[in-house]
Amino acid sequence: MKLLHLDSSILGDNSASRELSAAIVARWQGAVPALAVTYRDLAGTPLPHLSGGSLTGAYPAEAADAQCVLQEFLDADVIVIGAPMYNFGVPSTLKAWIDRVLVAGKTFRYTESGPQGLAGGKKVIIASSRGGAHQESGGDFQESYLRFVLGFVGVTDIETVRAEGLAMSPQHRTDAMAAAHASIRSPLAVAA
Repeated sequence: MKLLHLDSSILGDNSASRELSAAIVARWQGAVPALAVTYRDLAGTPLPHLSGGSLTGAYPAEAADAQCVLQEFLDADVIVIGAPMYNFGVPSTLKAWIDRVLVAGKTFRYTESGPQGLAGGKKVIIASSRGGAHQESGGDFQESYLRFVLGFVGVTDIETVRAEGLAMSPQHRTDAMAAAHASIRSPLAVAA
């Protein structure tokens, strides 16, 4: 079984989403023998944002990197995405990764009845962190966006581990992180 672990926070060791994504991956490593993990730090080694040259293949090294990113996604059975909320959405580095994964003919196609996802059969766990309380406020363009994008390519088995209100007070942060850690399910419970 292959697991792709993505982090996108710019906060390094102070990142709640990195802490949660690492805990999720550790839980999977402890429960699934011979789990192969591929790690990609989208903040530490950002992918270039799409440009006209990106789309036309004018930059051979960028095209090769994009193919590698796509293949990592296609090969993964489980994907853990560390996704902090920045200004109500995902970090631009995570968006750059998404731009390399949504590829017509590879992860989706258009049909007479509309788009069809080609990358189903994967499990995705989003490690979501937010400074404020946005789940009920209508300001969630982070998790809803990720769910839509993943659904577009055919991924419907999506779980969220969420820590919200982290910047509201030290106690909010402590409580939210404890609740998020407690919500991480065992891979064995996921399979049941």
